Amino acid sequence: MGAQHETLAFQAEVKQLLNLMIHSLYSNKEIFLRELISNASDACDKLRFEALDNAALYGGDSELKIHVAFDKGARTITISDNGIGMSREEVIANLGTIAKSGTREFFSQLSGDKARDANLIGQFGVGFYSGFIVARKITVVTRRAGAEDAVRWESAGEGEFSIDAAERAGRGTDVILELREGEDDLLSTWRLKSIITKYSDHISLPILMKKEEWDKDKNEYVSKDEDERVNQATALWTRAKADITPEQYDEFYKHVSHDFAAPLAHTHNRVEGRQEYIQLLYLPAKAPFDLYDRERKHGIKLYVRRVFIMDDAEQLMPQYLRFVKGVIDSADLPLNVSREILQESRDVKAIREGSTKRVLSLLEELAGNEDQAQKDRYTGFWKEFGRVLKEGVGEDFGNKERIAKLLRFASTLADTDEESVALADYVARMKEGQDKIYYVTAETFLAAKNSPHLEVFRKKGIEVLLLSDRVDEWMVSHLTEFDGKQLVSVAKGDLDLGKLEDEAEKKEREAVEGESKELVEKITKSLGEKVKEVRITHRLTDSPACLVADENDMSANLARMLKAAGQKAPASKPILEINPKHQLITRLKYEEARFDDWSSLIFDQALLAEGGQLEDPAGFVKRMNEMLLAMTLAGK
Repeated sequence: MGAQHETLAFQAEVKQLLNLMIHSLYSNKEIFLRELISNASDACDKLRFEALDNAALYGGDSELKIHVAFDKGARTITISDNGIGMSREEVIANLGTIAKSGTREFFSQLSGDKARDANLIGQFGVGFYSGFIVARKITVVTRRAGAEDAVRWESAGEGEFSIDAAERAGRGTDVILELREGEDDLLSTWRLKSIITKYSDHISLPILMKKEEWDKDKNEYVSKDEDERVNQATALWTRAKADITPEQYDEFYKHVSHDFAAPLAHTHNRVEGRQEYIQLLYLPAKAPFDLYDRERKHGIKLYVRRVFIMDDAEQLMPQYLRFVKGVIDSADLPLNVSREILQESRDVKAIREGSTKRVLSLLEELAGNEDQAQKDRYTGFWKEFGRVLKEGVGEDFGNKERIAKLLRFASTLADTDEESVALADYVARMKEGQDKIYYVTAETFLAAKNSPHLEVFRKKGIEVLLLSDRVDEWMVSHLTEFDGKQLVSVAKGDLDLGKLEDEAEKKEREAVEGESKELVEKITKSLGEKVKEVRITHRLTDSPACLVADENDMSANLARMLKAAGQKAPASKPILEINPKHQLITRLKYEEARFDDWSSLIFDQALLAEGGQLEDPAGFVKRMNEMLLAMTLAGK
């Protein structure tokens, strides 16, 4: 019979998830049946896939189906399938742990807000545990296709589970729920059928239940030995769009994504031509907690002529659209297609390109819609997935312009960190004579908003984009222009405002540069190897000094990011720009005894203002204290 009885403890994260399931989802408890039927459907899909290479796994039973039954006397509901089944090791791995990186950190951040937590549970794809919403005990009896022995898993959901050898006539899985007190309304054919019709009508496998007929003598419905199909049992994506309700689209999304929330939007299309395929693709409403985990599998469910081939077919969608969920069903790919074949297939490349364009069109439709409700939906999408979409600027050259139009940024036009400014909106608001799109990058929104590099732009009323996402530095290295306008960092190179600066301002600047030539040379000599150059600023109106990167050098913000990530940044020195109208710089002209200390202090202040780290913090504090003391004494 195999291995003996064994009692094991749940992984800590499973215990937390069980608690959330029971307490956060009770108001929508009927979803337990949807989740267990979805798992049964997945198990049948996986058998189909494995049987492509090993037809013997069917064992003479190739008619895949799901069966739902109840026993009033025992107060149990049983969901059975004849899918792939599980081995002992798979049972322990699948029903005892959550094999996702970052789960511990994620759970530590949960707020305890039930509505929020309920939406987050679905991110794990572990709907099996939802059975504990209605069950005081769950028993699973399963037998792996091709194996002789079955396994029994049992738990009351309170911290541990038991594993035993068992018997099962054929492959597949039975999930037996022993209901809690007060859940007897579920022990009804009508109730279970209504739940299945509501949530699982889209399942492409037949979901069967025993037929019932009215017994006049007993004055009640009694079960017959004959089964009847409860759902339509046709692949939803193959139906005509006119025959599918919004509710059915939403429930199918929850099935393929294991998300508890409805999707934000979807696109459903039949593509004909050199390649024939159907695509049903969804935009989720919320980002999964591990969206930025590069090892996490992302992708689309791939079918070939209605036959399930694989989950997470990442070759069908680019990385920057990894949040997209759904199904692609090809009429042309071979049934024995592998991930290696997908990587090299021209047909797959065409499907990927077509599906990418379809998703971008869906986003454009949301972003460009004049209806406020639709605009709000795109705003919601951007908050959840904007950082990921930005990756597409460098990853998808062919669609770079389309992606650029979908980008949203914070700007100096508003005091909030909301990213709501489109590049097209920025261009439409540009000042007369302005021929560049200006931006500043920083580690945080506040650092960007308060950057001294913005002073002349604020004075002239010129809008500047405020970029504080980690991906922004990489993005602007690929997005160098938009609508014929060059994107320019306000913290790099020798600022040229062109027609935005009048002749009087240019002459005044030239005069100041001549008057300050000696001071500039003296500061340059004092700072020595710390700087590449010292020069008079065009940027500052209020601050004494700022640091800028040379036109061809890496920005200081990007250099810091690389260093924080343990990578080496190319060696470069900053340029110090001084504001000769500021009192500190004016005083510096007359400071002889402590000129070097004052010069270092001004440099260090400029470094701090742009988010840099001081090489000698203690020396900075000492110089600052001495300067303050000297000014205090001079004021007496």
